[in-house]
This record gives sequence, structure tokens and C-alpha cells, in this order.
Amino acid sequence: NNAPSIEVWGDGSPTREFLFVEDAAEGILLATEKYNKSEPVNLGSGMEISIKDLVTLIARLTGFQGDLVFDTSKPNGQPRRQLSVERAYKEFGFKAHVGFEEGLQRTIDWYQAKLDAEK
Repeated sequence: NNAPSIEVWGDGSPTREFLFVEDAAEGILLATEKYNKSEPVNLGSGMEISIKDLVTLIARLTGFQGDLVFDTSKPNGQPRRQLSVERAYKEFGFKAHVGFEEGLQRTIDWYQAKLDAEK
């Protein structure tokens, strides 16, 4: 889009973990086929990224040329969200395969195709 800027809440320092949908589907399938215990299991990528780095990457991948404005008067939210994924690997061999940047690009491409189809 041609917006001159995008406002991001907080200072960009919190970190988050993301999992590409195909990896999530694979993990759920593996869990239903191979896991029969009562303890919860986390599915995740094991990789975290700061909100600042995420926004910068999205801007690069989408070709956004405007300014990224971090509004520090707004809350950052939880400082860190990363899952412990060892149990999923140990119990049923789950490991995410799609790299973060690849998954993000594929997600952006999907959204762009949907927007283009609506025109």
C-alpha cells in the first residue's frame, strides 16, 4: 500500500514465536496418530523474533517504502512468547520444516492473491 507510515504499538522489543500452518497441520496429525498421553504438548518452531525485526521483515517482503513508527505510549504486551517444543520432538518426532522467512513470504503471497482476486 502507499501509506506514508505504519504505526506499531510499543517499542518493538517483545519477541514472539510463529509456526507455519503446514507445519502446524503436520504436528497435529502426528500427535493424533502417535501421542496418547495426558500431558499437553506444544507445537512450535523453536525460533523467536522481535516485533521490531518482524515488522521490518514484513516491510521488506512486501516492498513497503514508508516509515515504521513505534508508538512507545502504547503497551508492548507480554515481553516474550516462546514455547518449549522438546516434548513434541521426543514423543512423536515433530519438528517444524518451513523456515520463518519462507513461511512469512508464502503467507504474504497468499494474502496478496486473495486481495487481487477480490478486485
